[in-house]
Amino acid sequence: MSVVFSYLLTYLIVFGVGGFVCSLGQTLIIKTKLTPARILVIFLILGIILEGLGVYKYIFEFAKSGISVPIVGFGASLARGSIQMAKSVGFIGAFAGGLIQTAYGVGVAVVASYLVTLIFSPRSK
Repeated sequence: MSVVFSYLLTYLIVFGVGGFVCSLGQTLIIKTKLTPARILVIFLILGIILEGLGVYKYIFEFAKSGISVPIVGFGASLARGSIQMAKSVGFIGAFAGGLIQTAYGVGVAVVASYLVTLIFSPRSK
């Protein structure tokens, strides 16, 4: 298998899985009375459950960023950090582990959103 075909197949898988997750969320918005905030929490908890059961790493090996970029990946990162710190530090590590694991991503999101507000003029409705 050529390198180009391998990359194209990877992009197709990532796009397909990420699109499926997004379409699942959109379907929940359209077909149910769930608010987007509640759907976000459902996906976050789904990521935590998948990581806790040990299933998330197998899904990630197949889907790569198609599953790690949506909020499901953030939930899995929270759970992974909590589990690792609980194993190494003890019970109290479960509370700090998720924050330590996700601090970089949260920090980047805060800085990026601040830069966007400097470039554009945000207005509330």
